[in-house]
Amino acid sequence: MEIVEDVVIVGAGISGLATSLGLHRLGIRSLVLESSDSLRTTGFALTTWPNAWKALDALGIGDSLRQQHVTLDGNVTSSRITGLQTFQMSFDAKGKHGDHEVRCVKRNLLLEALANELPNGTIRFSSKVVSIDESGLFKLVHLADGTVLKAKVLVGCDGVNSLVAKWLGFKQPAFTGRSAVRGYANFKSSHGFDPLFMQHFGNGIRSGAIPCDDKNVYWFITWSPSSQEKELEENPGQLKQYMLSKLGKIPDKVKAVVENTELDAFVSAPLRYRHPWDILWGNISKGNVCVAGDALHPMTPDIGQGGCAALEDGVVLARCLGEALLKSSRHETKDKAGEEGKEEYERIETGLKKYATERRWRSFDLISTALVVGFFQESDGKIMNFLRDKYLAPILAGLLLKKSDFDCGKLSIS
Repeated sequence: MEIVEDVVIVGAGISGLATSLGLHRLGIRSLVLESSDSLRTTGFALTTWPNAWKALDALGIGDSLRQQHVTLDGNVTSSRITGLQTFQMSFDAKGKHGDHEVRCVKRNLLLEALANELPNGTIRFSSKVVSIDESGLFKLVHLADGTVLKAKVLVGCDGVNSLVAKWLGFKQPAFTGRSAVRGYANFKSSHGFDPLFMQHFGNGIRSGAIPCDDKNVYWFITWSPSSQEKELEENPGQLKQYMLSKLGKIPDKVKAVVENTELDAFVSAPLRYRHPWDILWGNISKGNVCVAGDALHPMTPDIGQGGCAALEDGVVLARCLGEALLKSSRHETKDKAGEEGKEEYERIETGLKKYATERRWRSFDLISTALVVGFFQESDGKIMNFLRDKYLAPILAGLLLKKSDFDCGKLSIS
């Protein structure tokens, strides 16, 4: 069975839903394919920096999420070795693009906020893409159930193992040799934390805890595991105890967050990234196909920009694609269907090239910065610990705000 669709988006993650919602706001229908049977919320929560709130406001869902999450006042870093605070930074100061608005948002609430604004039938669950072919000006998207979708535009938002990115010629993302455990603790009463982004560094380990609201705290630990430590990922109980033993000299209050986390409320995964030069030279778009989100710029979590950049992608892509498709509809003529189809394809191609140009250097910058920050945050040794705690802490913390002081723009098109 072959079905014709204008825009097919592979993946109902942050970038896929943001792109679909952006197009919907412009009056353009899309179909989002999701291989699982429901929205996936792996990771539990994410820090949303000022650039993310600019994108969320452009999509029209910022205010609803603000009501459910506390505003963070600042960033506090301390040494896991000495237990002493190394730096504190307030988020009060304004950036070039306005207030430094920072919150820790529950991933399920973010995805639901995006999905709930879409028309019924936009998301098709249990729809795994197995291959991509070409048919004239269209892309043929083959699903595991035998369905074939004939798409005018194909957008890959299908994560680090993206089939669409592979079709465009991108290599598989590289492993960093590091892993991250991410968890989520729910307290029956108030957890008592101040609204701060708390981070702890030392001995090759980075950990942190961030309140989402009065009762929920998101936490993370990143480190470079040995082969024996990797085996712990198969046993959540042992992994939890091991994580508690590796926390070092951090406040008991923060340790209690990990202790209060249920075994099904944390997950461990290796960290991967795309080489920055692959972003510079690779095909972000080709004809009527492009990629966004982790399919484009998988990065380490050291500056908290993976999900934020995915939201930026969605707004920019919807705007660029909207210009092409809306102009196509205005110029449509039935008596010149073949010629018009080619002109529409060329407008789509131009729109996606514009998107790729806007996102190429931004993606390169974020991936590169995250790698550098991660290197210094998790480097071990007395000299590096001394330099990080005494001199580099303000610089590393400052990069969090510097890279998030960005505005992807509105959805409106000329």
